[in-house]
Amino acid sequence: MTEGATRRTVLATGAAALVAPVAACGGGSSGTGEDLGSTSDVPEGGGKVFKEQKVVVTQPKKGDFKAFSAICTHEGCTVNVVANGTIDCPCHGSKFHIADGSVAHGPATRPLPTKSIKVEKNSIRLT
Repeated sequence: MTEGATRRTVLATGAAALVAPVAACGGGSSGTGEDLGSTSDVPEGGGKVFKEQKVVVTQPKKGDFKAFSAICTHEGCTVNVVANGTIDCPCHGSKFHIADGSVAHGPATRPLPTKSIKVEKNSIRLT
């Protein structure tokens, strides 16, 4: 190998090493600060599934907003309905309580994981 080829290899490798951490820190699809919508989208005593973000937001009591993963803990299906105090999965009939994501009806045995949200004025954001 010539001296020039070695120098180019070192420079290219060094540049790649510098770019990789910057790319890893980019916004990507982390959901941090992502706007979900308005508080008026989430009915009191019910909720709304945000399919794209894989999040379900509920309002068990007026002004008390909760957020959970929209992925069912039984087989990984996306929940699709919030009604009658539960978050419902269409695949095998699992139901989760809107207040805390705990299992109301199996076959799921584990609660829906909580998600972090911030409610400011009329806006709901993932944090």
